[in-house]
Amino acid sequence: MRVALMTAGSRGDVAPYTGLAHGLAQGGHEVTLVTHGCFAPLVEAAGVGFHPLPVDPRAELASVRGRALHRSVTGVGKMARMVAMARALVGSMTDDLLLAARRSDVLLLSSSLGPLGHTIAEGLALPSMGVYLQPLAATGEFAPPVIGTRSCGSAGNRLAGRTVNAAVDGIFADTTRALRARLGLPRTSTRAARRARERRQWPVLHGFSPLVVPRPRDWRPGLDIAGYWWPHDPPEAPLPPRLREFLAAGPPPVFVGLGSATVPDPDRLSQVVVRALRAAGLRGVIQRGWSGLHADAPDMLTVDEVAHSALFPRMAAVVHHAGAGTTAAGLRAGVPAVPVPVQFDAAFWSARLVALGVAPGALPLRRLDAPGLAAALRRATSEPSYRRRAGDLAARIREEDGVGPVLAAVNRLAAQT
Repeated sequence: MRVALMTAGSRGDVAPYTGLAHGLAQGGHEVTLVTHGCFAPLVEAAGVGFHPLPVDPRAELASVRGRALHRSVTGVGKMARMVAMARALVGSMTDDLLLAARRSDVLLLSSSLGPLGHTIAEGLALPSMGVYLQPLAATGEFAPPVIGTRSCGSAGNRLAGRTVNAAVDGIFADTTRALRARLGLPRTSTRAARRARERRQWPVLHGFSPLVVPRPRDWRPGLDIAGYWWPHDPPEAPLPPRLREFLAAGPPPVFVGLGSATVPDPDRLSQVVVRALRAAGLRGVIQRGWSGLHADAPDMLTVDEVAHSALFPRMAAVVHHAGAGTTAAGLRAGVPAVPVPVQFDAAFWSARLVALGVAPGALPLRRLDAPGLAAALRRATSEPSYRRRAGDLAARIREEDGVGPVLAAVNRLAAQT
């Protein structure tokens, strides 16, 4: 079966799918990961096919339009700006998505391309399913992850979830309207198309652990949780020599990184991080990432991309932006966390870390200062309960097989075609 796995966004929206794609290929399928061209090395290292999409997400975040995200102080405000940015870009990816789909037998769609990918699947009469990294379906159990964590009550949470999904549909409205005409499909709105998918119980598997987010009891049939999809890190890839030397030269350090998040003043934030680590008496491994963090001193080491699976188990704690993928990597490593949520679903994952007892609290980036970060680091690294709970949870998560349910679903689709 020729499988096209389609996703768009930052590195965190791509890396987990390299492991899923590799697992499906090991299961006997011909898999092509369809995503931005800048992620070609990441995909090719997983040993699967690659089809590039236009748009460089890092360049977009560095643009005037992308920097405007920093001026939004609320989840709703950031969401509105991101919707406007995505609406302006999504049409440029249509031709490549369509070309990749024509060479495939089944489509696996991330939430970032769901409405567009589903229209393509319908127009080409291809089976499809969702493979999502966040719990986006409306539920009364929690507020939509992309706008924060404050509950509006059961009814309010469901209304907020439907409102967010309507906003996401709006991103694709113009593009899907033109695409439906191009593919000879009857006219319909993105909202009506979503409702039709829900009536047909279109399947969506979610790539996180039910130990971290249990399946909401009010979800419709067809929405299920598979377990984490881990980025494919080649086992032969060692840590860089300079990093190995730094780790061997002293006690376990603290990892600090913000992944694909961008910040308005990297130099100031880097100084805050260094002061906090030193106040807590800790060494630091600082990942440059898209935020441009840096620190050069005997007790600090700046690194670029490095496999979290190899690095995190050797840390005393991890300070991160609480993206879905980095949160998962920290949980698998079994080390305490200090989440610094930046935007979108980060506050949701931060709250889960705190509720699970593996983090002392969340420190939103806008209010981050050295004394607060130092205090959180002291708690995370000196109170044994955090590492004990992190280790217990990690052992259970590592027993899960997130790829298996997706492989079984693809095999069922193969049997039907």
